[in-house]
Amino acid sequence: MDREKLALLANNVEKFGFGSLWFPEATSFESFSLAAYLLANSNKLIVGTGIANIYARDAVTSAQGHDGLNALFKNRFILGLGVSHVSFVEEIRGHKFGKPVSSMSDYLEKLGNADIDPNLRMKDRNIILAALGPRMLELAAAKSKGAIPYSVTPDYTAKAREILGPEAWLCVEQKVCLTNIESEARNVARKQMGRYLRWPNYLNNWMRMGFKEADLEGHGSSKFLDAMVCWGSEKRIMSYLEEHFSSGADHVVVQALQPDGMEGTDFSVLQALAPK
Repeated sequence: MDREKLALLANNVEKFGFGSLWFPEATSFESFSLAAYLLANSNKLIVGTGIANIYARDAVTSAQGHDGLNALFKNRFILGLGVSHVSFVEEIRGHKFGKPVSSMSDYLEKLGNADIDPNLRMKDRNIILAALGPRMLELAAAKSKGAIPYSVTPDYTAKAREILGPEAWLCVEQKVCLTNIESEARNVARKQMGRYLRWPNYLNNWMRMGFKEADLEGHGSSKFLDAMVCWGSEKRIMSYLEEHFSSGADHVVVQALQPDGMEGTDFSVLQALAPK
C-alpha cells in the first residue's frame, strides 16, 4: 500500500468502529515509522505491530520506539515482537538466527533494562509476542502482556488460553473472504497460504494442531485452506470469529481478503463485520 491507501485504511477502520489496526513487518515500511503514520492518520485507533522483527533493531531502540510513540500518541501503540524467519534474519538482514525462545527472552530482558531518558521511559509497556508453540506462549505470559498467534483455528485458541492463563492478552489473527463461491475462496486461500507453507515454524504448529502432512503439501488441502481462510456469508464468517472468542480470545484480528484475489483490504467485509 502507498501512503494514500494506508491513510484510507486507517480512516475506514476507525470509522467502522474497530478498536485497533495491526500490520506486519517484512521488507516494506519499517515498523515504527509506519506506526507513526497510521497513528497520525487516526484519532483514537490503537495501532499494533503484528509483528516487529527483533533482529531489525536492538532492544534499546525498541524501548525508545515503544515509549516514544505512546508518549506522542497518548498510549495508542502496542509493540508486537517476533523472531521472524531464518530467511528474513540471515539472508536478508545478515544476522545469525538464534534459538527462538532464548533469543526472545534475552531481548525482552534487555528491553526491560534499557537505559533511556527517564522522562520518556514507561513503567508498564504494551508488549506482546508472536507465539505459536507452548514454550513461546509460556514466555509471552511470563514476560509480556500476552500473545498474537497467526494462522490458527479456534481449537488452537482454546489450547493457547490454557497455556497463557486467564490474565494474559490473547489476540488471534483470522483471514476471511466474503464470498459464497467455493472456487473463488479456495483460490484466494491458496494464494495467501502459499507463502507460509514453506516456513518450518508454521508447519510445525499446524502439525501440532492436528493437520496431517498431506494437508500441508502443495497448495494445501481443502480442509486446511478452509480452516485458515473462513469464507461464505457474513453470518458464517461472524460465527467463526465468535468461536475464537468463546475459545478464549480477547481480540480477533480480521484480515479481510478480496474475493477476486487482488491485493489490499476488502472494505465491504470490514463494514459488514463492524461492531454494532
